[in-house]
Amino acid sequence: MNTFRNLSSIILSSVNDNRSILPRIIVGLIFLSEGIQKYLFPELVGAARFEKIGFSNPEFLAAFVATFEMICGVLVLIGLLTRLASIPLLIIMATALVTTKIPILLNKGIWAMAHESRTDFAMTLLLVYLLIYGTGKWSVDSKIYKPSKT
Repeated sequence: MNTFRNLSSIILSSVNDNRSILPRIIVGLIFLSEGIQKYLFPELVGAARFEKIGFSNPEFLAAFVATFEMICGVLVLIGLLTRLASIPLLIIMATALVTTKIPILLNKGIWAMAHESRTDFAMTLLLVYLLIYGTGKWSVDSKIYKPSKT
């Protein structure tokens, strides 16, 4: 029971202020939007894009990533299990940086890569922020987890 309490403390605990609300809104809405767009516009940002990048089985992978973006985006937005939801989103961001931005760096140089990766960089830093500080007091996590007063 104590191990469960410690684990829930790590996952659900948070700063007890409002500083995480803007990062949560930004991250949540962008990932939710991007996930939806992968279904709405598969030729631009979905399966066709995944195929162009060189992934095998692009239809499955685009749907898989889109679903994670939508589910984790909503979890971050409402502040439920935000630290856990941030992990798959960080993996998605790392994959995007490696598969799409490194080739730009190699082919067009550092400034083109810096320009193209600005949103990815900002989203990655916001996700790291949420991993460190948690969701804040305006979240479902803060309603679920009440630290013991010992």
